[in-house]
Amino acid sequence: MLPGTNHSRAIARSGVDWICVDCEHGNIDDGQMHEAVAAIAASGVSPIVRIAANEAWMVKRALDAGAHGIVVPLIYTVDDAKHLVSSAKFPPEGYRGFGSPFSPQTFTNEPMTHYLQNANSTLQTIVQIETKSALESVEEIAAIPGVDCLLIGPFDLGNNIGRPILGEMHQELKDAIERIREAAHREGKKVGIYCTSGEQSKEYAERGFDMISIAADLLAVQAYFSETLAVASGRVGGKKAGSGYDGR
Repeated sequence: MLPGTNHSRAIARSGVDWICVDCEHGNIDDGQMHEAVAAIAASGVSPIVRIAANEAWMVKRALDAGAHGIVVPLIYTVDDAKHLVSSAKFPPEGYRGFGSPFSPQTFTNEPMTHYLQNANSTLQTIVQIETKSALESVEEIAAIPGVDCLLIGPFDLGNNIGRPILGEMHQELKDAIERIREAAHREGKKVGIYCTSGEQSKEYAERGFDMISIAADLLAVQAYFSETLAVASGRVGGKKAGSGYDGR
């Protein structure tokens, strides 16, 4: 997600429900994250922040900025997921500190006491399942109170189980994705996945996935201009997106 009010509002008008501010892979510093969260929320879309690591101070900074949820990468164990939940919740469910004046402003600007009383039950804690050890414990992770959604990173998951995506997904990776979906829904939790095209996003939506990342902004801009240039140059129809991480 590129920070900036105009950019986020343009995306919001397209009908998306949430926008992820990627502090793991994106070139986004703490100040830009704060600005992006506020801009996205002002557009009527939920700002979700993907922090760089499962660190309590990173969780706090994102939620204190007003994020409606956090995505946390590279969870390895059940204890990792429990640690995350504790850092995302106010006492007595966790140990998150209270006091940021920015958080309530990204909802309905309610009093801070209202935010304090409702944050634990409304903010989304989203755990990425992308390591072999997390996959092996996925049923236990899904059962943890306070874990709201399991988000699948298929490319890292494929790499971690020895089935990298180099074209068509290997059946073992497909089975792993289905296992994660079943584990989440069995516990009444949501499940999400990163997709690289509209066609793939539609497929996973029809299979019951609840949270779907349809595109990354940088890659989407590149794809749009490539397709538009292809049409303008006489190659009608443009270039169809591929199955790789970058759509190629």
